[in-house]
Amino acid sequence: MREIAETIEAEADAQSRLSAMEFEMAYQARVVIDRIKFAIKHTEQFSKPCMHMREAGLQLLDALERLESLDRRFQIRSRVATEGNGSVADAKR
Repeated sequence: MREIAETIEAEADAQSRLSAMEFEMAYQARVVIDRIKFAIKHTEQFSKPCMHMREAGLQLLDALERLESLDRRFQIRSRVATEGNGSVADAKR
């Protein structure tokens, strides 16, 4: 019985650890977030206001919000993984 519990615990621990690929994706997401912010700033600053530029800006803002949401989820998961036995609900508090 103890071996089964240890196996289940080891499996749960392995699933809670973040992989190198997840860290790489999080890093790339942050790079893209910075580039989108730069693009938004420069389109607002240097382009002539028109309907097409406004739509492009809204599309960029939507992409930015999605990536920032993804980054926040990664940060929560990262905190949970480093705390060891915490839950996602605990990390959100």
